[in-house]
Amino acid sequence: MATLLLVRHGLTEMTGPVLAGWTPGVHLNERGRAQAAELAARLAPIPLDLIVASPLDRCQETAQAVVAGRDGLQLRTDDRFGEVRYGEWTGRPLEELAKEELWKVVQAHPSAVRFPGGEAMADAQHRAVTAVREWNDGLKPDATFLVCSHGDIIKAIIADALGLHLDQFQRIQADPASLTVIRYTETRPFVVRLNDNGGKVDDLLAKSGQDSDAPVGGGA
Repeated sequence: MATLLLVRHGLTEMTGPVLAGWTPGVHLNERGRAQAAELAARLAPIPLDLIVASPLDRCQETAQAVVAGRDGLQLRTDDRFGEVRYGEWTGRPLEELAKEELWKVVQAHPSAVRFPGGEAMADAQHRAVTAVREWNDGLKPDATFLVCSHGDIIKAIIADALGLHLDQFQRIQADPASLTVIRYTETRPFVVRLNDNGGKVDDLLAKSGQDSDAPVGGGA
């Protein structure tokens, strides 16, 4: 099965202090553009069969940096990789949201959360995981594809790959412009890298004769 490179968008002026959600017009800031360029340069040696991104500007801009210079490869967009729809929480400072009673549920039992005027966290995970599997199914078995999305969505996809209940997904970290790699096989997914922010990617290049059910680098 295919190898998925999960990339979180680079920094924006709202990343950190504010829950941006689906706020329109949130672009990468100067540091975010630099992060995207650095990530693109690091991934340049890896042949990609597909690049898909959330429709939100910060993901589109991050993914475009990776697409640049890859002849014949076009950026595809899938709303299912869009940020969680936080409803009435969208655009509010995290410091303020942390005082809400629902905040405690988000941190401890996210599977039970439906954001006021928004969607359930479980529904957001379902749409994202479904999208990954559908794109995966349409690719050749040894394909490598990249998805650029958002922190909570990426964490939800990773939790699924690890076989974790959604209530455990807050234990996972996905920093801006970080790389997570999941190799899907016929038996199970293997999380090859998690929240990677630098270093070589030689081990992600396809190896002839590699066991399709073994993680990159083998393993006992």
